[in-house]
Amino acid sequence: MIQLNNLSKSFTTQELFSNLNFKLGSGDKVGLVGRNGSGKSTLFKLILDEEHPDTGEIIIPRGYKIGALKQYLSFSEPTLRKEAALALAEDDKFSIYKVEKILFGLGFSHEDLEKDPLSFSGGYQIRINLAKLLLTEPNLLLLDEPTNYLDIVSLRWLKAFLKNFEGEIILITHDRDFMDAITTHTMGLIRRSLQIVTGDTHKFYAQLAANEELYEKQKINQDKKVKELEDFIARNKARASTAALAQSKVKQLEKMDLLDDLGYDPTLKFDFNYKDTPAKVLLEVKDLTFGYTPENILFKKISFVLEKGKCLGIIGKNGKGKSTLLNLIAGELKPLGGEVIFHSSTAYAHFGQTNISRLSPNNTVMDEIYSANSKLGESVVRNICGGMMFSGESAKKKISLLSGGEKSRVMLGQILARDLNLLFLDEPTNHLDMDSIEALTKAVNNFEGSVILVTHSEELLRRVCDALIIFSNDGAEYFDGGYDLFLEKIGWQEEELEEKQKSAPKINKAENKKLRAALVQERSQKTMPLKKEVESLEKFIIKTEEELKIHHEVLIKASNASDNSKIMEISQLIGKLENEIEVKFERLEVVQNELDFLLEEYENKINKFM
Repeated sequence: MIQLNNLSKSFTTQELFSNLNFKLGSGDKVGLVGRNGSGKSTLFKLILDEEHPDTGEIIIPRGYKIGALKQYLSFSEPTLRKEAALALAEDDKFSIYKVEKILFGLGFSHEDLEKDPLSFSGGYQIRINLAKLLLTEPNLLLLDEPTNYLDIVSLRWLKAFLKNFEGEIILITHDRDFMDAITTHTMGLIRRSLQIVTGDTHKFYAQLAANEELYEKQKINQDKKVKELEDFIARNKARASTAALAQSKVKQLEKMDLLDDLGYDPTLKFDFNYKDTPAKVLLEVKDLTFGYTPENILFKKISFVLEKGKCLGIIGKNGKGKSTLLNLIAGELKPLGGEVIFHSSTAYAHFGQTNISRLSPNNTVMDEIYSANSKLGESVVRNICGGMMFSGESAKKKISLLSGGEKSRVMLGQILARDLNLLFLDEPTNHLDMDSIEALTKAVNNFEGSVILVTHSEELLRRVCDALIIFSNDGAEYFDGGYDLFLEKIGWQEEELEEKQKSAPKINKAENKKLRAALVQERSQKTMPLKKEVESLEKFIIKTEEELKIHHEVLIKASNASDNSKIMEISQLIGKLENEIEVKFERLEVVQNELDFLLEEYENKINKFM
């Protein structure tokens, strides 16, 4: 397994971590946590030798294969099946069933297998990279936010796959439920050092809190002791009778290993401003139908009412219309049929993934908060900016200079600036770390108004949702109940299909082995004559082409010597040999095609008994 010894890394004036020591045990699955910017992704780059440590070493056993999920996209094959098959080892390149199993698990269909990889959306292209990684069968998986762009069905599949993965895993993700379901250990980059516990994130943070409480008590006692020593020295150093004693206290003070202040990282603070309303029902949706064309209907006749204080979750696979439904309810699209009725006192705000483009590049963070509510005073605006981690001068940064995650926090800040009783939230946990997601979850639960939420986070769904709109292969339907009740009563269609396939009667392993052996022998008997003919044809063509080369040289000499009879003789011989080569090439093409067809046919037959 890998081992880190006294590892340190800094960038310019920022020290990420120092003297890290860690040994990954066989079968360990480690969740790596820490605030954004703490150095988690940099640690991965050091392990992959994409960055170099300032000090220390990383020991990796010979032959130990490390696989990492690539975030950049580069495809060279014309079909999805062929692109994914590039990841298969040379001695396993015909095991297409492995390729298809992984791709289907990640949400691709049979029809997708022949599509151009570049024709898929960005999220699905990330899945192609994930499939290629899993097909390399590495000893260690380094996964940096693998849940990005995956829908809830794919996430559940990936969770089950990683739980059964036989090698080691180090996982970075903001999805706490996903991490806890997979990992055996939790490791944190906390204040430039590494801390690890056996167990999930809840155990890790409980242990961290206990350690910090003990540390604070020790520091209080030490500060008290230091103060007493300093007071004694100040009172007694001037007196001759007590100067020696005071000097001994100075030496005692100098020898003390003083504890530093812990220094806590900033976190997002959410407190939505509720606007009072007499309404019991804030929103009613009647027979809502939408499609970008009448022939391409995403969903039809969706109906529900949203009572005050309730949270509705919209869930399903990517591309089915979840965000579109939310945009439709928010009035940003027009329906083909049906209507959305708001109570007259309803005041709502919409956090959408595409709304970032509405921020003005030349505005500052404070300007954008003011634009949401011009009645706010500067101190309130600065408090909101601080809550979104834009304190001090960073509140005056221009929007054009911010990252995607920072712009998302500005949009959340705009919502905090408004008085409202209805929230529309589309994937609000993207770009947030675990602590910030926890703060958002508590704020949604404490909000007295109503919420409609699009998310792939099962933990968030469990903790905040009272009802659901479920997008499936059959369209969309309303479910009056929470997420766990949905799983119990209905569940995901794709998982039911997979379970049926698993429960289908199977031939035992011994019988499978016997059938495979028979097919391999049959394949050998049928393909051997073709292989021999291919080999014979190739040898003939190579030998004849070498003869042609010699004859061409003789022809050149005869031409230079103006030996017409020799020219005629050699030309006829060359023509004859070229005709023979052409005939052999035609035959080679026929035989090779027949051989390829037989090999593929038997490969498919053999794979059925794997």
